[in-house]
Amino acid sequence: MHSFGFRANALLTFSVTILALICAMASLSDNLNSPSPSAHVQVSNINRFQKSKGNDEVSMTLNVSANLQSLFTWNTKQVYCLTNSYAFVFLAAEYESPKNSLNQVSLWDAIIPSKEQAQFLIQTKNKYRFTDQGSNLRGKEYNLTLHWHVMPKTGKMFADKIVMTGFRLPEEYR
Repeated sequence: MHSFGFRANALLTFSVTILALICAMASLSDNLNSPSPSAHVQVSNINRFQKSKGNDEVSMTLNVSANLQSLFTWNTKQVYCLTNSYAFVFLAAEYESPKNSLNQVSLWDAIIPSKEQAQFLIQTKNKYRFTDQGSNLRGKEYNLTLHWHVMPKTGKMFADKIVMTGFRLPEEYR
């Protein structure tokens, strides 16, 4: 009655339809998960605060503790990273200046290889220079923000962050 090609086409179409339905259900079921990550950052020391080549530059020691395990679900392929099953998070300083309403400077980042290692406590210096174009950092209030991006196996990618307020740089250079 029907040729082999017709039957193969019908089987392939049916299989792809079922696969799309399963992916849609997986994506929708991930919306039932409400992650509750937590983080705390403490600036334990301002190591250096100086004017370098006409720009303010800060080096600081940070105590970073976070629990990001709730971001990993069965549908999580990765949390913003380069390879599967790794998480990439970064800590940024955010402040206002006369020229810009929002300045963001990445201070630290890390790759988290598994859910088990998504709970951590480290003491580190900022990996990247905290530099402002000009002399706007003296006495400046700033926020520290922990950012992450979640990439699921199916469904839309989303990003989130935790903002920690109440930090202030010294009035004088050190």
